[in-house]
Amino acid sequence: MTEIPESIQFLHKAEIGLGAWAWGDKIVWNYGSGYSDADIEQGFRISLENGVTFIDTAEIYGNGRSERLLGQFLENTEIPVIVATKFFPLPWRWSKNSVGKALKTSLERLDLPRVDLYQIHWPSPLIPIETYAEGLAEVYKAGLTRAVGVSNYNKNQMQRAITVLSKYEIPLGSNQVEYHLLNRNAEKSGLLARCQELGIRLIAYSPLAMGLLTGKYTPENPPSGVRGGRYANILKEIQPLLKLMTELGQDLGGKSPAQIALNWLICKGALPIPGAKNTRQAEMNAGAAGWRLSPEQVSALDQASESFTK
Repeated sequence: MTEIPESIQFLHKAEIGLGAWAWGDKIVWNYGSGYSDADIEQGFRISLENGVTFIDTAEIYGNGRSERLLGQFLENTEIPVIVATKFFPLPWRWSKNSVGKALKTSLERLDLPRVDLYQIHWPSPLIPIETYAEGLAEVYKAGLTRAVGVSNYNKNQMQRAITVLSKYEIPLGSNQVEYHLLNRNAEKSGLLARCQELGIRLIAYSPLAMGLLTGKYTPENPPSGVRGGRYANILKEIQPLLKLMTELGQDLGGKSPAQIALNWLICKGALPIPGAKNTRQAEMNAGAAGWRLSPEQVSALDQASESFTK
């Protein structure tokens, strides 16, 4: 493994983070129905109190509401928070300068002079990887972010970004991808190994498969909204995996299936960023860190998830 540059070592110290996708999102997470801003803030506070201080948001989450809420919450805490946000490659953002413009707008919503990590949310089908990588270099050199990263990049796309950044001696800090027991593409494609080889932090979003790995959903009781449609067919298939996760949790003194799923990612060397819309979820997430599944338990989960993972 490459020696990790000092400027991005902070990304490797966190075991678990907090994802803020649901903060303001009505389409997927039904924001405003069943949970309020006050619930979200309480979950944020509990996360910080339990040592979860890496918070990941994005400009498109709730059309900017997630960033605004985080900015408000930051005003009311003395605990240092690591703030990560993301640039979305909208079709009219065709130059490297659009990266800096977008970040400055995010900083206004967050009410911060800089963020700790700024990421390109998706590779654009229209704009070369190199264009936005140049934009990342510009905002890094301007001191608007402490580190830069990408999201949803495959190995080739990630390498192209690295090539641009290396011209300026700027390390790529992270690559954020969907990764969980029902989607192990990050492992099977070699992306996780490549990140670890280069000292890049792989951040795992949707680490609980949008709630499927919590064990609270069944074929008879699927998630609501678009999540139910997306995962209806797989709920029956994953019951043996959920049973194993429940048994492992009992063996470990009462860990929940969700905590088992998150700790599996930690054992793989990834940084999971589960969401938290309330106190209960925040406490559950925090309880996934500070311990480790055994190699045998990790292997058992690997085998149980093999049949339906990518």
